[in-house]
Amino acid sequence: MVIINDVTLRDGEQTAGVAFNAEEKIAIACALSASGVRELEVGIPILGPEEREIIRAIAGLGLSSKLMVWGRMRQEDLLASLGCGADIVNLSIPVSDIQIEHKLCRDRNWVLRAITRHVREAREYGMEVSVGGEDASRADPDFLFRVMETAQEAGARRFRFADTLGLLDPFHTFDRIRRLREASDLEIEMHAHDDLGLAAANTLAAVLAGASHANTTVNGLGERAGNAPLEEVVMGLRHLYGMETGIDARRFPEISALVSEASGRPIPANKSIVGDSVFSHEAGIHVDGLLKNLSNYQNFDPAEVGREHRLVLGKHSGSKSVMEAYSRLGITLTEFEAKSILQRIRDHAVLHKKTPASQDLERFYLEASSCMMVS
Repeated sequence: MVIINDVTLRDGEQTAGVAFNAEEKIAIACALSASGVRELEVGIPILGPEEREIIRAIAGLGLSSKLMVWGRMRQEDLLASLGCGADIVNLSIPVSDIQIEHKLCRDRNWVLRAITRHVREAREYGMEVSVGGEDASRADPDFLFRVMETAQEAGARRFRFADTLGLLDPFHTFDRIRRLREASDLEIEMHAHDDLGLAAANTLAAVLAGASHANTTVNGLGERAGNAPLEEVVMGLRHLYGMETGIDARRFPEISALVSEASGRPIPANKSIVGDSVFSHEAGIHVDGLLKNLSNYQNFDPAEVGREHRLVLGKHSGSKSVMEAYSRLGITLTEFEAKSILQRIRDHAVLHKKTPASQDLERFYLEASSCMMVS
């Protein structure tokens, strides 16, 4: 079983303009843990006393999820992580030549020495360690092997492969992770960014290639274009590959709404899995197919994610949709009556840019009935 390590409370909060308060962080942590997410990255201790207090508060809840904190591969970050109650510390360090040279102003040997020193120090303090390979997707593959070997020798249990700029595709992701899997028995965690819209696909590819852990965020929050969305990764693994994560997907709507409210980021109506419109149907041919047999236009049962199908009347509706909508109002229409009302519905949708409400439908029925009586 692949383990989801959700990073909404760390990388998700790094979304420009997003800041969770203590109450919101605790509520999100509780909701994710209750849904069955096995690991949570809950904060950055070096940010200060308030951040550490929130992390300790989450740790004190006794959640079923393991807790991770994030820090740079520096002694001050490691020391700030001590006493927070987390199970694992992720110590991050650039591993691509461009960042080693132009961000750290160091060389590869310095990186390897830093990993040895700080991982050993963390282990001496009793912390489990994940080594975060920042910008791993642009790193020399041979150097990544050395990084992982050095990390393991120092006592790390996991290597986080970060596609920091979101520049990979699923094919290259699979190849990179497969090679790392063959070269090391460390846990491998995929951390994908969505700059090209491929974070979820790259995460699935990494899991297929042997990654044991996957980072996600609720609603795909995260820096720039965000991270791999929790809901997409979980449902993709289940329905494409028959792989379970132990997460109750029926809780996605409430978790999604909670994070949307706390982040101030509305959920796009067409956002897969949790968007308001993703199980809504207007086109007449689709509605007719659904009414005959759900499998005609149903990839998976929306009840799996706490949702249900919703039939919407609009410009592209057909008479079957109209008859179904009126039956829910307790009005049985003939085919002739439905066709008579249909044009009114289409005109309304074009004029008002929205589906008619119940009172509109009742008015259309009365108007159509009056016209038929006159004729």
